Amino acid sequence: MKKHGRRAAKEGRGAAVHFTDMSQQMGDGHRRFLQTMMANGIVDEPEAKKLYQFCCQKHNTQCAPDRLDNFIDTINSKLQPMFMQIRKGISENNGDQYYALVNMAETEVTRMSSDYADNELELFRKTMDLIVGSESGTASSIDILNSADTMSTKKLKKSETEHLLHRLVHDRWLSEKRGEYSLSTRCIIEMEPYIRTMYQDQVKLCQICHNIALQCQICENPSCGIKIHNPCVAKYFKGRQEPRCPACEDFWPHEIPEFRRTRSQSRR
Repeated sequence: MKKHGRRAAKEGRGAAVHFTDMSQQMGDGHRRFLQTMMANGIVDEPEAKKLYQFCCQKHNTQCAPDRLDNFIDTINSKLQPMFMQIRKGISENNGDQYYALVNMAETEVTRMSSDYADNELELFRKTMDLIVGSESGTASSIDILNSADTMSTKKLKKSETEHLLHRLVHDRWLSEKRGEYSLSTRCIIEMEPYIRTMYQDQVKLCQICHNIALQCQICENPSCGIKIHNPCVAKYFKGRQEPRCPACEDFWPHEIPEFRRTRSQSRR
């Protein structure tokens, strides 16, 4: 979220003394990487690797292609006193890996309170309820508009609700495709503790990648019911003549999707 990035930048400026103290422990390459993350908020894995390589070359330090996570771990060890972290997650849309800078001081929706009014936050919570409670991991604009009529705070007009949804997509809390809304990759990475706590009876992890699974396929065996992200389904069952559930071995009745490893053009 751009606004979150600006807040993080302000926090970073406020923590200038800490950065001075860290200067001997964390190199200029680490600081350049962190500054870019603070500006962008989230980058995909190819972007992160390119940034890592650039930072190492710029500051004449060794760059090992398989050491990106160790490089980030060094940054995270210095961010811990400021309750921030560069966290890794997966896109439910295409299965790509992403790195996001998250604020760990608060783990609830209330962290949005500086940008959104109380009734706007209530509608966002209702939208999350619809998304998490659906089989598809999405909520239609019609359902969200209808949920606005059941708000306990000041009700939003239709035009206000539509404007709010546009803002939530722009700020990268939600993603939208053909009138269907889902939680963005950044939202899932950043709010994972909140989602696990608030929806612990509804949320399951993907059987393959072990990340939160909202947009996924579900085993139809009543005694099983595991979930697998669509990109993970495509990867796991690729080349198998008879797809079977990796947990209970029942026949997997869903269509096996195909995914190409291309950069996503949709909002993260």
